[in-house]
Amino acid sequence: MRVTQRLFHPLALAVAIASTGAMTASAAPKHPETPATAYEGAPTTIAPESAKVVRTPGAPDLTEAEFEKAKKIFFERCAGCHGVLRKGATGKPLTTDITQERGLDYLKVFINFGSPAGMPNWGTSGDLTEDEVELMAKYLMHEPPEPPEYGLAEMKATWEVVIPPEQRPKKQLNKLNLKNLFSVTLRDAGQIALIDGDSKKIAHVINTGYAVHISRMSASGRYLFVIGRDALINMVDLWMEKPDTVAKIKVGLEARSVETSKYKGYEDTYAVAGTYWPPQFVIMDGETLEPKKIVSTRGMTVDTQEYHPEPRVAAIVASHKHPEFIVNVKETGKIMLVNYEDLESLNTTTINAARFLHDGGWDSSMRYFMTAANQSNKIAVVDSKERKLAALVEVGSIPHPGRGANFVDPEFGPVWATSHLGDPTIQMIGTDPDNHPDNAWKVVRTLNGQGGGSLFIKTHPKSSNLYVDTALNPAEAVSQSVAVYDIDNLEAGYEVLPIAEWANLGEGPKRVVQPEYNVAGDEVWFSVWNGKDQKSALVVVDDKTRKLKAVIKDERLVTPTGKFNVYNTQHDVY
Repeated sequence: MRVTQRLFHPLALAVAIASTGAMTASAAPKHPETPATAYEGAPTTIAPESAKVVRTPGAPDLTEAEFEKAKKIFFERCAGCHGVLRKGATGKPLTTDITQERGLDYLKVFINFGSPAGMPNWGTSGDLTEDEVELMAKYLMHEPPEPPEYGLAEMKATWEVVIPPEQRPKKQLNKLNLKNLFSVTLRDAGQIALIDGDSKKIAHVINTGYAVHISRMSASGRYLFVIGRDALINMVDLWMEKPDTVAKIKVGLEARSVETSKYKGYEDTYAVAGTYWPPQFVIMDGETLEPKKIVSTRGMTVDTQEYHPEPRVAAIVASHKHPEFIVNVKETGKIMLVNYEDLESLNTTTINAARFLHDGGWDSSMRYFMTAANQSNKIAVVDSKERKLAALVEVGSIPHPGRGANFVDPEFGPVWATSHLGDPTIQMIGTDPDNHPDNAWKVVRTLNGQGGGSLFIKTHPKSSNLYVDTALNPAEAVSQSVAVYDIDNLEAGYEVLPIAEWANLGEGPKRVVQPEYNVAGDEVWFSVWNGKDQKSALVVVDDKTRKLKAVIKDERLVTPTGKFNVYNTQHDVY
């Protein structure tokens, strides 16, 4: 592939800049925040100073101080899209064979003005000074500094069993209705809030890692596992008089996923976590988090079959059909079925899917894992019983389903639905090959929603509503509301619920994100995600009437994002 196909040609870039009027800082937008850039471009949690500097022949000289400053800017602003090793993911590759050929002047223009494809205009926006733009252009012509590895010794140095299993309660000591308890991420506070779904009150706030990504339940429903982007796992015992952390471990430098074993006979036996750096996953003891087995995910991509040094681990789910974890390897596009019956002779089946694998969930039968390859615009369908790929389904632009939504379409039978970051569509895929074979693994229905920028879609087996957020849409009215469809009359279109308006928080972006049902399926909860120095809230909607039921406000609700009902998460209800 020619280099000019991988980065914008300077002339084409200049035309694009002129056409948008982005020639001066005053004319330029603060950031051209496309949904993908806004979501994937979060700073990495890897400490820039930990990455070893590499001097590269043919690259401009940089002092030690300049190198350190450039590393810090790259890790904070660029690594989320381009990768720590600059091999590309959401953003284009920035390896030295490309950057040195393009040259210093080209790179300065590209960094300064950005691109219509979503590269922020770091210079004209005022985020980087003229000197910093030049510094980053020089820095990109050197080989990327590589962060340190993180093996068993490093993990064990952080591992702490706060309360040993034998000292934990033998029964639930608190009066919380655990089935209707919510674990709510307080992103910028480095905490989770346990909120009683019945009273709508915060029961406990627990310190965790930075920017908790997900909460997952043990098979028994007793232990709550949360993982921060900094790869710190907290294991919380919900049976304690005051639920709190009983074990914790840092499994890497950056991470997104944690899960526990759910196959019959292995309930609560193992936990697993996948990391962005190093690219690997680790299987741990399910009661203590002691690390048992580390597996690297470095390898060849599914399409070009070239080596990738940084294939990050995205979603992990526990199979209900075999004693296995199903592991998404993002950049290589591979799905690994990891059998945990014998950790010393680990048996792994690798399924070729598509790049770049991200999130997903089960169909209603819990046999088929439906997962987004979001930069390939595909949904991969894994048959967990037969342990093979059932289908690759073409969908819209950048599918981002969360765990997706299962329901019975009035015309096409059982379906699983996804929304998209890159377009306004909601698409339903048939999931019943036994009784509806003509519809299986096909997009059977496409709806138009409010717009792109959707992160989550949700329904419940007891509900006739389908909710779609658009948290990353650039239009304020769209990002601050949700669309809701009547499942029994999908073609009638959607009703808009003004969630942020109902929260009545005052100033701020007030992005509305992640519908989550209570255990009864008659309430749906939304986060109104504001700036960390502004007021945020949770809004509870009556599912039957679609009317406001409650607004949960508390000074401790700092940037609430993900919410996970204990029962629904434990039993994969979505």
